[in-house]
Amino acid sequence: MEKLVITGGKRLEGTIEISGAKNAALPLMCTPLLTDEPVILTNLPRLADITTLTDLLNHLGVTVTIAGGDGTGSGGRSLTFDASNIADTVAPYDIVRKMRASILVLGPLVARMGEATVSMPGGCAIGNRPIDLHLKALEALGAVIEMEDGYVRASAPGGLKGGSVRFPFVSVGATENILMTAALAKGTTTIENAAREPEITDLSKCLTSMGARISGAGSETITVEGVERLHGATHAVMPDRVEAGSYAVAALMTRGNLLLKNARAEDMQAPLDVLAEAGAIISNDADGVRVKSNGHLQGFNIVTQPFPAFPTDMQAQFMALASVADGASVITEAIFENRFMHVPELCRLGADIAVNGSSATIRGVNSLKGAQVMATDLRASMSLALAGLVADGDTVINRLYHLDRGYERLEDKLRAVGAQIERVND
Repeated sequence: MEKLVITGGKRLEGTIEISGAKNAALPLMCTPLLTDEPVILTNLPRLADITTLTDLLNHLGVTVTIAGGDGTGSGGRSLTFDASNIADTVAPYDIVRKMRASILVLGPLVARMGEATVSMPGGCAIGNRPIDLHLKALEALGAVIEMEDGYVRASAPGGLKGGSVRFPFVSVGATENILMTAALAKGTTTIENAAREPEITDLSKCLTSMGARISGAGSETITVEGVERLHGATHAVMPDRVEAGSYAVAALMTRGNLLLKNARAEDMQAPLDVLAEAGAIISNDADGVRVKSNGHLQGFNIVTQPFPAFPTDMQAQFMALASVADGASVITEAIFENRFMHVPELCRLGADIAVNGSSATIRGVNSLKGAQVMATDLRASMSLALAGLVADGDTVINRLYHLDRGYERLEDKLRAVGAQIERVND
């Protein structure tokens, strides 16, 4: 097993290039299932989740090739996806169990092939994330849903027809799934209480470049006019706002100064606002967003909510920040009911955190102490890395497969701006 060893106390300064967004790339990789023409995606990050979804697409019959060069340069990879010959419409358990986003192949397959069978998905154990919203939305477009032996089978022998979908609560994944599906459904589909995240807008831009007719992406109501077929296109994956936010926290925690190259402030305004409250000096640069410390670190209060409010994917990282801030901070998790699993691990490093239901009170300490810790999910792993950057001595993070699902070349990027960090084999 690999481990990450971080020796704390180093100030970070320099430039970190932000990779393409994992949360945008995964739904974008499913768009080729909607057409028999090649789709080229640029700025794809090198992550375990990208590899997992590539394996699934390969299983379905999609040919995936590097679009140009060897894919090892900066700026992410460019991959060509050719789904002209769908060989299978079954997404098997062995692949789907590794990643929850695998459910995103369900809608596109039904829309194009008339049927799909997908294993119930896996992924991070951060709480109950049922797929019923995906299934009810498909039913609203005429799909017939059956559940058997841990698999979901959706069929539309007469084709899908536009309909009205209203989500009882905001779901990014369900919005993405039905947005792709509706692009090939006959007639008009209206999606109400749709997710407004930038990744939804990015997906809409890609689909539109493929010939889809979509209006309202980024708002609570999205309208899709179905078309008979979609064609190939080239699309650049948006920069990763969660990665950028994570490194912004690192800049403030280490009293540093980082330029987050390619980052877009409009995608991460809520976290930037909290960082400014905590003591960050933030400025827009021609190449991205610059975050530096004003020399003080003050506590803060946050509540996670759907975009444009504070994102749940940044909650753990800001808890690490609060652990070394002056005074007390309160963080309320209103999205997932089991996303405080990093609390015991941060406490092993000396953090003072008390959890009461969905809220955590964090009282800042003068210093953290390095220790052995274990990553419990993707974002929790980053919170431990951030804590390790300021802890006295060595912090050893185990179970790196969580980290590798969402952060590209983390140790290389941090080492380049002054961190003392290395990946070692057990």
